[in-house]
Amino acid sequence: MRFTLIDQITELKPGESIHAIKTLSLAEEYLQDHFPGFPIMPGVLMVEAMVQTCAWLMRASENFQYSTVLLKEARAVKFNSFVSPGKTLSLTASVHKKEGRFWTFKASGNIGETNAVSARLILEQFNVVDAHPALTSADETQLRSLKELYAVLYPKAAAIVEG
Repeated sequence: MRFTLIDQITELKPGESIHAIKTLSLAEEYLQDHFPGFPIMPGVLMVEAMVQTCAWLMRASENFQYSTVLLKEARAVKFNSFVSPGKTLSLTASVHKKEGRFWTFKASGNIGETNAVSARLILEQFNVVDAHPALTSADETQLRSLKELYAVLYPKAAAIVEG
């Protein structure tokens, strides 16, 4: 199952920083079990929202050169507040370091002025074709899908990815 855990990218400075938002809705399936009578966004999904935010910054900064971005490491993860339905998690990330295909970010998620989650994240970018030459079409399909989603999440940049 795939979750898109950001609703909109509100600001993006390629190679530097990104700001995105996620408004939690009671309609999200995982809230039925987490927890009955006290629905809150699971901590792992809060981290995943930060990872997805960082991944969009990487893709935009590299002109969608890589089809795959994966979390390599999460350090100093701190959970400070619950995210409940109706609340908006404001996600920010800035590039701390870039070494080849590995990027390190400082990321956080706030609800208003209250910090809900923060971490230092290391993500890796690559193309599947690099390890499996027969899968060229998989990279192309994935990149096309990512560009379409990016145009929805960040309409300001739609013209960038149309080509």
